[in-house]
Amino acid sequence: MKQDDVLPTVVIEPHSGWRGVDWKELNEYRDLLWFMIWRNIKVRYAQSAIGIGWAIIQPVASMIVFTVVFGRLVGVESDGAPYSVFAFVALVPWTYFSNCLTEGTASMVSNAHMISKIYFPRLIMPIAILGARMVDFFIAFIILLVLLAWYGVVPNSGVLVLPLLVVIMALSAAGLGLALTALAIQYRDINHGMGFAVQLLMYAAPVVYPASMVKGGWQYLYALNPMVGVIEGFRAALLSTRAMPWGLIVTGGIVAALIFAAGLMYFRRKEHVFADVA
Repeated sequence: MKQDDVLPTVVIEPHSGWRGVDWKELNEYRDLLWFMIWRNIKVRYAQSAIGIGWAIIQPVASMIVFTVVFGRLVGVESDGAPYSVFAFVALVPWTYFSNCLTEGTASMVSNAHMISKIYFPRLIMPIAILGARMVDFFIAFIILLVLLAWYGVVPNSGVLVLPLLVVIMALSAAGLGLALTALAIQYRDINHGMGFAVQLLMYAAPVVYPASMVKGGWQYLYALNPMVGVIEGFRAALLSTRAMPWGLIVTGGIVAALIFAAGLMYFRRKEHVFADVA
């Protein structure tokens, strides 16, 4: 065998410490990313009688319960909009956020067999959850548009801000998901407690009530939750319940970027131990 015919040897070594993202490597594995996104979509709907209808049932069922309990029995204000639409507008981004958080946290644990056997950028797994759940988001958004038409509600020019709100929503979910994923693979209690934690987080966002109910100095602390600006922005654009809350959106966007950066750095910091503890 000639020297030129010898295949190069690639040595993969673990790293420790803080590391940046190898964007070139991620690009090289982009086919795997698309495959993981498609696999997550198929796993969610395969062998299901309702299929993709589950993307509709979750927010619609929650809307019905919230309308009966909070809209009718408790009498929570809805800023002049029909409570069912008021709740559903919030549930569309919130359902995406909560699903990404829950499934993203479990992504490394549920794929431990892959982590321990083959090498690929570990970021692909939680990122694939974000992409797969975006399908659910757009399906629920279409249902929301149908609901708005049913009630005769006409969106305003604020809809141009919706792509920015979607980015803030995705950054928030990605940042928290990456940090919790890295924790969950070492401490399985994180995964077990996610359902309860997500339920508590919902009441820290204006899903069943308007943000205007938060008064005084609590507003500044409240604005640090990125989903507050996202949800109120959706309502301002689609229901015209208030002027576009730029203060909440800008604050939420900055916090979301910081959460994403911190979550990404922590994930990369712990990545070298994933195969050992999976």
